[in-house]
Amino acid sequence: MNDLSFAVPLWVWAAVSAGILVMLAVDLIAHRDNHVIGFKEAAVWSGIWIAIGLGFGLVLWAWQGGEVSSTYYAGYLIEKALSIDNVFVFALVFSFFAVPDAYQHKVLFWGVLGALAARLVFIFIGAELLQVFFWTAYLFGAFLIWTGWKMAFSKDEEVHPDRNPVVRLVKKIIPTEPRFHGDRFFLRINGKRIATLLFVVLIAVEATDLIFAVDSVAAVLAITTNTFIVWTANAFAVLGLRSLYFCLAGLLRRFAYLHYGLAVLLAFAGVKLILSETPVGKLPIPLTLGVIAATITISIAWSLAATSDQDGASTPDRAEPAPDGEPGSTSSAPSHLKEGPPS
Repeated sequence: MNDLSFAVPLWVWAAVSAGILVMLAVDLIAHRDNHVIGFKEAAVWSGIWIAIGLGFGLVLWAWQGGEVSSTYYAGYLIEKALSIDNVFVFALVFSFFAVPDAYQHKVLFWGVLGALAARLVFIFIGAELLQVFFWTAYLFGAFLIWTGWKMAFSKDEEVHPDRNPVVRLVKKIIPTEPRFHGDRFFLRINGKRIATLLFVVLIAVEATDLIFAVDSVAAVLAITTNTFIVWTANAFAVLGLRSLYFCLAGLLRRFAYLHYGLAVLLAFAGVKLILSETPVGKLPIPLTLGVIAATITISIAWSLAATSDQDGASTPDRAEPAPDGEPGSTSSAPSHLKEGPPS
């Protein structure tokens, strides 16, 4: 791995974090009316977030040089690629609970806030472990290789978001109304605070992303243990996750073989992490960037070529709302996601 030790003043951390919060606020204000986000609007916002993420790499290049910038881009690309898998699972969660299109953005917005907080914690803990205990590189590396193998060869099992332990725990602790009440997460019935079904959906999204956060943070830590680079690569990639979902929601079936590419990336990150603590040492960043770019390109091109006869504009099957707002049944999903994210 590459530690790229350089001093990052506290004001830089504060300025970047403040900038991220401002961008989140802008996004929230732009969608405060809960309108249904179409492909064109999602594509424009996706372009904006990607431009910001790539632009930050240029800022790092001007500030710290090409090695730091290329390391950031490697982390950003691998996190952006892994975030596509999040989109698949989010689509399944929304389909299972039959979430109205107009409310999905709100769930994703607050879900991203939780995702950023979780990643920040994982980054500092993971980086500290790798710096203090060299053998954790072997553990993290083995975990990434195993995760990649499981992603590539998982069994065809249905996803049941309501069986998630976190979701079940929340239902036991917080009284829950099994219906949607507009975009509200909570309401009062007879003076008692009750969680709506939309809040349950939010918990399902958060719990799912928490598992993905472990994978993605470990993958970027395999590239560098510099917490500033890992944090910014994760943050700028995750910022565009909401728009990416609405942009790709109708094209999910076209990415039939993308999971193989993501599995290769995770395994590659694991091997890279293990090699960093052997006489081989860290792999050069240009090689890492090349492997990431080639893997993503090949897996996407393979998927699009193999599904060229399908209607790319079709959307995933939506679950039919059950009586009294109960969650519907899950739609058919790509095989690598039917077992759910690696646990």
